[in-house]
Amino acid sequence: MNALQFKKNLLSIQENMMNFALMLTANRDDAQDLMQDTTLKVLDNQEKFIDNVNFKGWVLTIMRNIFINNYHKIVRTQTMVDQSVDLYNLDMANDSGIDSPDSSFQIQEISKAIEHLSKEMKIPFSMYLSGYKYNEIAEKLDLPLGTVKSRIFFARQELQKTLKDYR
Repeated sequence: MNALQFKKNLLSIQENMMNFALMLTANRDDAQDLMQDTTLKVLDNQEKFIDNVNFKGWVLTIMRNIFINNYHKIVRTQTMVDQSVDLYNLDMANDSGIDSPDSSFQIQEISKAIEHLSKEMKIPFSMYLSGYKYNEIAEKLDLPLGTVKSRIFFARQELQKTLKDYR
């Protein structure tokens, strides 16, 4: 695919990208930031695209991975060690970069909802959020690929029901 066709394809899926970004972030400003980051990454990695691969799927996978990496970065910055008490106790940082107490509460609610998933769904879902691919999860857990995909799908459905107020 030549550079012009590549850019046309990228422009043609902007609406799909925005919808997916909104689904991931649940916030228009964050979704626009995610779209911009994704567009830049896609353009920077244009030479890595293989012609017979689903272009939209490739772009949305990049978007999902950026979102997951950003989520992990936020989680890391929220965790600090309080050396005055106990080196093994982790506390939430007061200046965590979260916009409001509501945001902090929402992240806690999401984490709690994930913790309440059954073990069968929580482990593959957590691995997926950590960036493992379906086939890697299947291999590590010694499960069929279809089982891993369905458990992640059902975990997402259960989380959507539990967290319906956060959309």
